[in-house]
Amino acid sequence: MRPVLLALGLTLLYGCGDEAASGGGGGGWPGAGGGARPAALVVTAPAEVRAIADVVEAVGTTLANESVTVTAKVTDAIRRVRFDDGDYVSEGDVLVELTNQEQTALLAEAEANLIDARTQHTRLNDLLTQGSVPVSDVDEARARLSAATARYQAIVARLSDRLIRAPFSGVLGFRMVSAGTLITPGTAITTLDDISLIKLDFAIPEVHFGEVRPGLALTAHSVAFPDREFTASVETISSRVNPVTRAVPVRALIDNSELLLRPGMLMTVRLTTASRDGLMVPETALLQRGEDTFVYTVDEGRAAMTAIDLGIRRAGWAEAVTGLNVGQEVITEGVIKVRPGVPVRVAGNEPPGPGRRGPPGGRPGGPAARGG
Repeated sequence: MRPVLLALGLTLLYGCGDEAASGGGGGGWPGAGGGARPAALVVTAPAEVRAIADVVEAVGTTLANESVTVTAKVTDAIRRVRFDDGDYVSEGDVLVELTNQEQTALLAEAEANLIDARTQHTRLNDLLTQGSVPVSDVDEARARLSAATARYQAIVARLSDRLIRAPFSGVLGFRMVSAGTLITPGTAITTLDDISLIKLDFAIPEVHFGEVRPGLALTAHSVAFPDREFTASVETISSRVNPVTRAVPVRALIDNSELLLRPGMLMTVRLTTASRDGLMVPETALLQRGEDTFVYTVDEGRAAMTAIDLGIRRAGWAEAVTGLNVGQEVITEGVIKVRPGVPVRVAGNEPPGPGRRGPPGGRPGGPAARGG
């Protein structure tokens, strides 16, 4: 029995000694139980002044600078189609010829009548100077000449209507007719778009109406060209605000000399309305409690919770409107390990010392500590 009691007493004695050496039972706040909790290792970053751009984002649709569906003015059959799908044409190029035999014959008749009327007028005018004919004959000849001229010009215009021309330079769409097709006014022959300049229509919230003005630069992106940024400028701001959406229609112009963009494309727009300087901290330093925002700063080696008024956020940074000064260090990593007033040590600034070296075997009590 005595050996058993002696062993039990020694066990209790060693247990108390271990508890005292470990700081009084499980470690508490600094000073509890006669021990000190090690300072938490954290990473800090200074609050710094950065340029902040007020950006308005929107979604827009592209339109051609000029766009038209090519049709005929008269009813007749197509004699010849002089274009192919997707051709680039210049203003005035003939796209389609309609049959014109009757108009050609009428033009020849009108031209002959015009020549005869001009000859009669010239002869009678010469005789008038000699006093051989009355003035009334000359006036009558002049009227016949005017009528013949008008009829000739009317036939020329009717012939011109049978040549369908490009109203402006641009790119043609698909051909919708063939030779021999009987077309009427309004029949679609093809489409023509001037895409050397692209109109980009989008809408911005009413709250930004006063910040947008003609000439303001913007950037646009298309999913068709993910690595390409298109620059544009505001051309026109609508005179009306949509009463349902409270948005203001805006039109910008994009130089499309490379002919990459097409009408009807969807583009995302980033419009920089203003630029200013703001005090910024990394977003990883923010703590949110209800509607209040806090950060931990380092004050004489201890963590201090500081309330800030949050501004805008941009690319992993947040604006601290109030509560911080330029250069003040805020904790960005290790925030979860600190509380107000606890000691902290900043990574990279902790002094080397024997107390920070672990045992060769890794954990305390490992094989190296136990001697194998």
